Formats: sequence, structure tokens, C-alpha cells
Amino acid sequence: MIGLPDGVTACLFDLDGVLTSTAALHQEAWRTTFDAFLATRADGDRSPFTPRDYAAHVDGRPRADGVRTFLESRGIHLDEGTPDDPPDADTVNGVGNRKNADLMRIIDERGVQPYPASVRYLQAARDAGLKIAVVTSSANGEHVLDVAGLTPFVLARVDGITIAEENLRGKPAPDSFLEGAKRLGVTPAQAAVFEDALSGVRAGRAGEFAYVVGVNRADQADELRAEGADVVVDELDELLEGK
Repeated sequence: MIGLPDGVTACLFDLDGVLTSTAALHQEAWRTTFDAFLATRADGDRSPFTPRDYAAHVDGRPRADGVRTFLESRGIHLDEGTPDDPPDADTVNGVGNRKNADLMRIIDERGVQPYPASVRYLQAARDAGLKIAVVTSSANGEHVLDVAGLTPFVLARVDGITIAEENLRGKPAPDSFLEGAKRLGVTPAQAAVFEDALSGVRAGRAGEFAYVVGVNRADQADELRAEGADVVVDELDELLEGK
């Protein structure tokens, strides 16, 4: 009834862009942060941050990985710094913390809205007895789930804080999804991954999960399939029989 292969007993959902519309807020925060940072530099390519940059270098990755990957694509190399660097520090972690401050300001101003079709799918999955986890690179996963009213659906959460504490590799490595499956007590062969980011789809495929659902929020259906999505949908409730 929920569009998944027989034998799948668990769903591992990315958060931003799959369950909530916060992917657009993340992109806006990254653009604000990077454009301001690039304007202060005398080195590298200082042209504005674009949606293509977001998809290729930042989307789905842990915050520090996104900073490092994007800036290296522009020929800019920073010291790593430490996770508690202040937002004005010109380090990888400092720029990442600057982005998080911009994101929290935007969330406070606008709130967080779940996609109605995703809520319908969550309800159907729960009613069908499937275990549900959220696997996100965002360190704000708990806050976003609470604000969006989605916490009651979630049995396990792996987020940016978990990734740092457990020393997991971020997406496109499969580590965070594998940890999510472990916390639900299932194997990859019993779980489906739901992702809108190319790096996340790649992670689901690398983890040898039973099924990878690509969610086409950025007009990149062909790219999602090329990275290994078994099916691509515009909205999750397209998977429901009889919709």
C-alpha cells in the first residue's frame, strides 16, 4: 500500500527537502553566508553562490564538509578551526557556524512547514507498521522536527550532532543511514531511504539499502536516477496506491 518492496519494514527519511521545506531555507542561508564571505576575499573565484553550487557542493552534506567542498571548488582553502569557533572566524567551522546563525534567524522569522504530502506518507507508513527514522546532516534536526510537528512520527534520529559524536562520515558516505537502521533494529535490506539530495541518494545506494526513493525538489530527476534512485517522485504520496 505504500509503494515499497516486500520485506521493507523501516523508512529512513532525510529531513530538509523531503519532509520539510527547510531545504530552501538552507540554500538561502548558504547563499547569504557565502556571498558575504566571498566579498571579503582577494583570492579564488568570488562570483555569487548559485543553486548549482548548492546541489553540487553543499546539499545533504554535514555543515563543515559543505563549507570545505564549496570553497575548494572556488580555489579557497581555510584552516579547519574547531566546532566552537565564533561565526566571524575565517575557518571552515567559523563559516559553518555563520551559516547556522543565518539559518536560525530565517527559521525564527518564517517558521518551518512540513510538506502535506510527506505528512500523509508518514501517516500511511506508521499505520502500516513501518518503523520511521530521520537521518539528516543538519545539527538542527531535533529543533526542526519539533517546530514542524513531526517528532511523534520518529522512533530514531541521526543528525549532525550524532554524526560528530559518533565520528561518522557524512553523506555521500552511507554511515549516517547505516546508523539510522541500526537504531531502528533493522538491516539495510529491510529499509528504504528517502532523499532529495544527490549526495544522499548516493549514500543510500552505497549502503545497499533495499530501496532508494529520490524526491525531485530541484528539477534533477535524471540526476537522482543516475546516482541510484530506484524511483523518483515529486511528492511522497505519489507512492501510495490509489492516490
